[in-house]
Amino acid sequence: MLKEGAKHYSGLEEAVYRNIQACKELAQTTRTAYGPNGMNKMVINHLEKLFVTNDAATILRELEVQHPAAKMLVMASHMQEQEVGDGTNFVLVFAGVLLELAEDLLRMGLSVSEASYILITVIEGYEKACKKALEILPDLVCCSAKNLRDVEEVASLLHTSVMSKQYGNERFLAKLIAQACVSILPDSGHFNVDNIRVCKIVGAGISASSVLHGMVFKKETEGDVTSVKDAKIAVYSCPFDGMITETKGTVLIKNAEELMSFSKGEENLMDLQVKAIADSGANVVVTGGKVADMALHYANKYNLMLVRLNSKWDLRRLCKTVGATALPRLTPPTLEEMGHCNSVYLSEVGDTQVVVFKHEKEDGAISTILIRGSTDNLMDDIERAVDDGVNTFKVLTRDKRLVPGGGATEIELAKQITSYGETCPGLDQYAIKKFAEAFEAIPRALAENSGVKANEVISKLYAVHQEGKKNVGFDIEAEAAAVKDMLEAGVLDTYLGKFWGIKLATNAAVTVLRVDQIIMAKPAGGPKPPSGKKDWDEDQND
Repeated sequence: MLKEGAKHYSGLEEAVYRNIQACKELAQTTRTAYGPNGMNKMVINHLEKLFVTNDAATILRELEVQHPAAKMLVMASHMQEQEVGDGTNFVLVFAGVLLELAEDLLRMGLSVSEASYILITVIEGYEKACKKALEILPDLVCCSAKNLRDVEEVASLLHTSVMSKQYGNERFLAKLIAQACVSILPDSGHFNVDNIRVCKIVGAGISASSVLHGMVFKKETEGDVTSVKDAKIAVYSCPFDGMITETKGTVLIKNAEELMSFSKGEENLMDLQVKAIADSGANVVVTGGKVADMALHYANKYNLMLVRLNSKWDLRRLCKTVGATALPRLTPPTLEEMGHCNSVYLSEVGDTQVVVFKHEKEDGAISTILIRGSTDNLMDDIERAVDDGVNTFKVLTRDKRLVPGGGATEIELAKQITSYGETCPGLDQYAIKKFAEAFEAIPRALAENSGVKANEVISKLYAVHQEGKKNVGFDIEAEAAAVKDMLEAGVLDTYLGKFWGIKLATNAAVTVLRVDQIIMAKPAGGPKPPSGKKDWDEDQND
């Protein structure tokens, strides 16, 4: 009987250890990328596209994770990306450490012979500790955003988010993002991330980046007109061409005069169509299809500016920006169907031609951040930093509360949860204390990636927090192991980002611990179907 029990124990233990090991390896990959001093990863995806980034969301999206248990962690970080838009690396690192410490508890055995009982105890302890952490978190809020329409205040709140991706450029980029976000924040307060567009143009440097109220397209105009003030815009989702009949028609032409009059009839029809559009008051035409040479000739004749957009998404966003309705046929637009903006013009940024639809008024529907940089990889990384900044602004429109960054929140949670663990009488107190210890991984990762002794930093943080200074975190700019007040330094994390990060990481770790077997479906056995002859339809005589 004892032998059987021991066998069951080792089998269950082995299965759980294998799952934990896979998750630990995945977490370790992104742990060295954590924080402003995190190392970049060079990821080459299945299409052989190269990514150079320390953004965990991008790394996970491009990796093909095979192990089902590790996929649970990937799903948790994707959920964090959808819910908050930032903090994906926090979820991975924290969940990885929770599993690592659970493995320590399993190896210790907790003086109980039943492996399944130990696992249940660890899981219950983690769930209790997570619940307690989420209860403590509101008490750690150090300040709240006061006015989300003040560019300077919003820029200061976005520093931390941008700093983790673009350390050194965070002040300049946070200002750009703040200008773009504030300019399109509606009175209702419902902010849409899609309303901030990014246009990347190679050349110059990051400091040459700018914000435009309106939209920028990397396109050239089709006709001779390259600039229009007080633009009235007609948008067509069809090609800018004459109507083509559905059925083919055959025309028998007997002499030169009939040939001339046939083509003239088509020209007159196109002339009338373009003239009707010009007479409606429109002076800019945007089309989603090809532009015929004849239609282009008449557009130039009636001084219409012609822009072609291949993407239907770009066409929809432009309609939203200028307030136009996309027409399916080449009919003259009514006043309600026409869009309006202050100016549409062709410009040259570096050596790239761009068409700009510009709103002079601040409260436009869409803003574009024009990113400049020396390489495509650099601009992609800046775009990811912009995405994180915009998502942080969206989170602040939902909940204005902020908690101190730099590991201050984590150390305070670790301190308070350890004290809570002391008060718990059961075996789950060990799991609760390990949950508290897991929070140390965040300041430890920041310290290690900054080249500082992590143990020294953590002991200093604990010493300061014992004195009641809740806002003190790790100073990444100091050369030695130093700490400072995060509220004064302006290093702040969103409350919702921390809340969802802790919740999702714990859920992922607990789910992995509950798994004792991975059963994968394989194709059924039996004879394989006949493959058939190749090239059976080709002539054998060739």
